[in-house]
Amino acid sequence: MAKQKPPVKKNQTIELTFQDLTHEGAGVGKVDGYPLFVPYALPGEKAKVKVIKVNKNFGFGKLLNVSEVSPDRVEPPCDVYIQCGGCQLQHMSYDLQLKMKQNQVKNALRKIAHLENVPVHPTIGMNDPWRYRNKVQIPVGERDGELITGFYQKRSHHIIEGMDTCVIQDEVNDRMVEAVRRIADRLGITAYSEENDKGVLRHIMVRTGQQTGETMIVLITRTEKLPKQEELIKELHETYPQIKSIVHNVNKEKTNVIFGKNTKVLWGNKYIYDTIGDIKFAISAKSFYQVNPPQTKHLYDTALEYASLTGTETVIDAYCGIGTISLFLAQKAKKVYGVEIVPEAISDAKENAKLNKIENADFYVGEAEKVMPWWNAQGLRPDVIVVDPPRKGCDEDLLQAMVTMQPERIVYVSCNPSTLARDLRILEDGGYETKQVQPVDMFPQTGHIEAVAEIVKKPD
Repeated sequence: MAKQKPPVKKNQTIELTFQDLTHEGAGVGKVDGYPLFVPYALPGEKAKVKVIKVNKNFGFGKLLNVSEVSPDRVEPPCDVYIQCGGCQLQHMSYDLQLKMKQNQVKNALRKIAHLENVPVHPTIGMNDPWRYRNKVQIPVGERDGELITGFYQKRSHHIIEGMDTCVIQDEVNDRMVEAVRRIADRLGITAYSEENDKGVLRHIMVRTGQQTGETMIVLITRTEKLPKQEELIKELHETYPQIKSIVHNVNKEKTNVIFGKNTKVLWGNKYIYDTIGDIKFAISAKSFYQVNPPQTKHLYDTALEYASLTGTETVIDAYCGIGTISLFLAQKAKKVYGVEIVPEAISDAKENAKLNKIENADFYVGEAEKVMPWWNAQGLRPDVIVVDPPRKGCDEDLLQAMVTMQPERIVYVSCNPSTLARDLRILEDGGYETKQVQPVDMFPQTGHIEAVAEIVKKPD
């Protein structure tokens, strides 16, 4: 039988009507059943499209002009939206973003986990889905002898010109980056150059406690010494009293990784503080701390609700990080055991427990998939297990360890619907049932979505 040839050719210009969205937010239109994925197109729109890539089963197109415009199309407020690529969805109404994310979770559950009937609730969104990020890491470059800062153009290491603000960053962070750049430029501190591996300042990182207003500045350099260090520090903290910590990180490697191994506090405190709900957190330069605390509160409140704690339960929090979820759970549980592979995160978690006078949470360094079978052998029997894994999902050994431990409930906090669905299938086959899933929009204007799943043991 002759192979079906795609009905379109590369560089062809066609009229296309869009029916759907990909999980990254590109429009999906079909030519004789053959799907074309076109960034910035919306369902219901008709547009002229240039075909730019043709695969066997699908192709990619570029939007040329839209003849029938969706009511969900909005004007992006960011001047460099198209070049940057950090936010993919600014052209889309917030209502449609929330629906798209709910559908993303539903589709993953249906197609990957074969779970047709699990309720996936409407996405919990923000009242104001802008200026939410409490941390910025921004590269430094030079143009015409002056320091510049800005995000890289997508798929390049070229810093976007004229980028003085980012509409999803806390405004304080914008101002702080601008201040560091301006003062460093005046003091003659040079930017790191990837081409010749010379220069000093590679990145500026700023973190702000949204509830406390405290700010930390981290200067990442190629060199051990930071030139004009005293003058830079003095001007920064005297001009901006909200700065509580100035930190220096040295990264000598030729790498895309932002942080090097050596970090020291140049001025002020090791930590800044912030609160989520009733819990106070100490945040160091390298701490993992959620970038959107108001939405994190919704995420953790949901996790707490799904854990159904009465005060008598033993809980394991795998991938506990700096103890964010553990400490929420400890308010309602008898005992919480947190495990995490990053030693610095565990020392932060212990610090945070002390800070909040929480004595029923213990934290351990190790791989959850190895520590949990050992705990099981020691006779530890959790009533609830909470997991919040990275994008790649749970290690299969960890899923098996969870099934072996037979908790009554599992709460799965996920940042990737595909790996969530894959892992839910394994847990379902191991005697568990997925009751409901709640998506939470932690990253408005981008294609990312977090979700919390409530999983219970099937009756014997």
